[in-house]
Parts: sequence; structure tokens; C-alpha cells
Amino acid sequence: MMKRLLLALGVCLAAASAHAAGDAPKAPKQKWDFYGAFGTFDRGQLQRGLQVYLEVCSACHAVEHLAYRDLGPLGPGAANGPKGLGYTEEEVAAIAAQKQVNDLNDAGETIQRQARGSDKFVRPFPNERAARAANNGAYPPDLSLITKARDAGPDFTYAVLTGYKNAPANHKVPEGMYYNEYFPGHNIAMPPPLSPGGVTFADGTEASTQQMAKDVTAFLHWAAEPNLEARHQTGLKAMLFLIVGAILFFFLKRRIWADVHH
Repeated sequence: MMKRLLLALGVCLAAASAHAAGDAPKAPKQKWDFYGAFGTFDRGQLQRGLQVYLEVCSACHAVEHLAYRDLGPLGPGAANGPKGLGYTEEEVAAIAAQKQVNDLNDAGETIQRQARGSDKFVRPFPNERAARAANNGAYPPDLSLITKARDAGPDFTYAVLTGYKNAPANHKVPEGMYYNEYFPGHNIAMPPPLSPGGVTFADGTEASTQQMAKDVTAFLHWAAEPNLEARHQTGLKAMLFLIVGAILFFFLKRRIWADVHH
């Protein structure tokens, strides 16, 4: 495990946002189920992405905008909170119980207890100083909105995760850095976080680097836009209402002006 050696994905993506693209090629467009007016999230993919996050990314990164209960049964939409990942309440409780959180007892004393569904995702470090000490001075940012950090969105996140290669002969990689085809400047401080078989997916899907990158990117995009499907549904209903309304007004206009036309 590279828990203490990994410079977080978010560190690299956030840094990329602050630099010019240089000679880095544009991130190739990927096919995402959630794109388009009728786009939806694949719950199986989101659950695999959550597994990659929990087993790899969560060693350094938080997704502090999410609560464990957000992983639960599918909700009714934006009016009542984000749609879940399809886990049962018992499964959500089991996922949360793997972490400890600080709380107060009846005497006002600080205690630790198992996390509950109502708790936010537990951060990997108690404070910024501890996070920097464990990551060579870098502060691993929250990943809740990381796929929204660049115009290329999830395509860029996926490209960086899969863009590690041997450096060309004419490119110098400083000590402690790695060559990444899609990272601006190509030199990146984060070691490759994903390797084939790095996790064992519960549904039996082969854990190739590309598969894990695609799944965790989809999960992070869901974390950034958990109400995306509800917005798509609302937009579709609005369009149908406008189309039906336009047809009705057209025939009403013809009836009102029938005498004039004849």
C-alpha cells in the first residue's frame, strides 16, 4: 500500500488547474453514462468506484460533502436530497461503522464512537498539519468537487489516472516526480495510484487500471452532482410541457382565427 507515499489525486488535479496546459494533450473524451439529456448513473459502476475510493483514495482524501446515508436506497430526487448508490440501510451502517468519529457523552467529554449513517465521510487526517506531515508537505484536498475543477471534467480526472508512462528520451523528470502524459508539464509528484488487481471488486469485474479509473471517476462525479438525474428528469418534463403547450396554443389560435382565415 502506498498510503503514506501517495500525493493525493486532488493535489495533482488542483495544481493542474493553476498552471497553463503547456504541451499536454487534451484529455480524450470518454463515454459516460451520465452525459446527455437522458444520462443516468450506473449504480454498479458507482459502487465499484466507491470501493476504489475507500480502499485507495480515502487514505489521503476526504469527500466531506457526502454523508454515509447518501449511499443508501435510491431517493425520490432533488426535492428530498441526492439519490443514493442503492445500498440497504444495513449495508450503509456497516460501511460507516468501519470508521471512528469524535463525539460528546452526556458529561460533555470527548469520546470516540463508530460512525453512523448520519455522519459525514470521515476525514483521513485530524487536521491540515497532520495531512501535510504524511504527504511530504502537500495538503490533499477534498475530492467532493474534483471532477468540476477543469473544463474537461471527468475526462481529465480519468486521463491523469491512466496517463502514467515512461518519459520520452528528451524529457527530464526530476527526482521524486513521475511522467504523466496528460498532466500539465508532464511532471507529477503523485506515484501511479492504480495498478491492475489493486482492488477485488465485489461483483467480479476485472480490476484493470482503466476500469478502476473509470469507476472511481464516475463515483467522484456523482459526489459532485448527486442530483444530476433529478435535474435531467425535471428538464425532460419541462420540455414535454412546453411541446404540449405549443401544440395546444397552435390549435387554439387556429380556432380563434378560423373566421379570418376563411
